[in-house]
Amino acid sequence: MNTNAKKTVVFGATEKSGRYANLAAHSLLRHGHEIELIGLKEGKVDGHPIQTGYPTLSDIDTVTMYVGPQNQPPLYDYIKRLKPRRVIFNPGAENPEFEQQLQAEGIEPIEACTLVMLSIGTY
Repeated sequence: MNTNAKKTVVFGATEKSGRYANLAAHSLLRHGHEIELIGLKEGKVDGHPIQTGYPTLSDIDTVTMYVGPQNQPPLYDYIKRLKPRRVIFNPGAENPEFEQQLQAEGIEPIEACTLVMLSIGTY
């Protein structure tokens, strides 16, 4: 077990193998992190269920965002209720409005690529 494991919610999760959210889910697992997957359609990634809607989750360290800013407003309150330590806005998901709201809640917004962070050891 990875003692530095960070329970991570992947928003925008998909079964489509070429998508960055799918690659990130696989990479997080390879690096020993526990994942929760939330997407528009139910499915599975590496045996982990993709949940839809607003499931009850706890002990979330990180949210990694693969949802475009135009589709994020319905998620704002839900993500704040998860009380993650940080939210990673992957390329294309950057959202200054939401990032300011998160900072006001004491949640660190990071504009970065989860895949790169994992590959260079800064995750």
